[in-house]
Amino acid sequence: MAAACYYSARIRVVSSCRSHAIVSQTGLPLATSNGPPAPRSRSSLPRPTPVRAIHVSGYDREEQDFYATPSWVTEALLQHVNLGGPVWEPCCGDGAMSNVLSAHGYDVVSTDICDRGFGIPGVDFLACRSVPGGCRSIVTNPPYGDSGSHRGQSRSPTAMLRFLRHALALTASVQGQLALLVRLQWIAGQRAAEVMSAAPFAALVVLRERICWFDLGVHTKRAQHHHAWVVFDHAYPPGHPPALLYA
Repeated sequence: MAAACYYSARIRVVSSCRSHAIVSQTGLPLATSNGPPAPRSRSSLPRPTPVRAIHVSGYDREEQDFYATPSWVTEALLQHVNLGGPVWEPCCGDGAMSNVLSAHGYDVVSTDICDRGFGIPGVDFLACRSVPGGCRSIVTNPPYGDSGSHRGQSRSPTAMLRFLRHALALTASVQGQLALLVRLQWIAGQRAAEVMSAAPFAALVVLRERICWFDLGVHTKRAQHHHAWVVFDHAYPPGHPPALLYA
């Protein structure tokens, strides 16, 4: 009943605001003319602003899609989500995410298909049939597959769906949690929506700041994509909608 009252009150406020807006606009001055306006000269037209396509960053893709996750991104997840430990970071890279998790008191198992001087190298996550002993959660920034830069790498967004399905199966085996960092627009795709709707989708943590993957000083370009953490919990009550959170 309280919820119904809240929405009803909100509707009245919106309706009132709209009515006020309509009344106030009746007093706007209207241009009068005895004929069609004279065409503007080409020199008076505004010049187009140089833009770049949303999927064109101007940077070369990093080999094997390696992009170290800034620490504030992992902090944003931990601000809202308590993980069951130990935690498995299967795409650990140089340890950027694992170090933040460890600093928060979590025991972390760090692996990667490549050797970047951190964790256990040579572990192909998609070939794993179980989680490392004792792990209850998987947290990672998965490769999006945009570059196709190494043998066997699928192209995005198919790569992400395959990664998600496999990660959900592994966490289901221990009734654990899964947190993946994804581009916000990715979850709007039909195939992604189908997989996520059938999974124990517990929370969406939207990052209000765009992630800057490069620091090239004055030559650093503005980040293009919004990102979010998608969090799944196999202990989440069935039928409950996911929490929408901001960080």
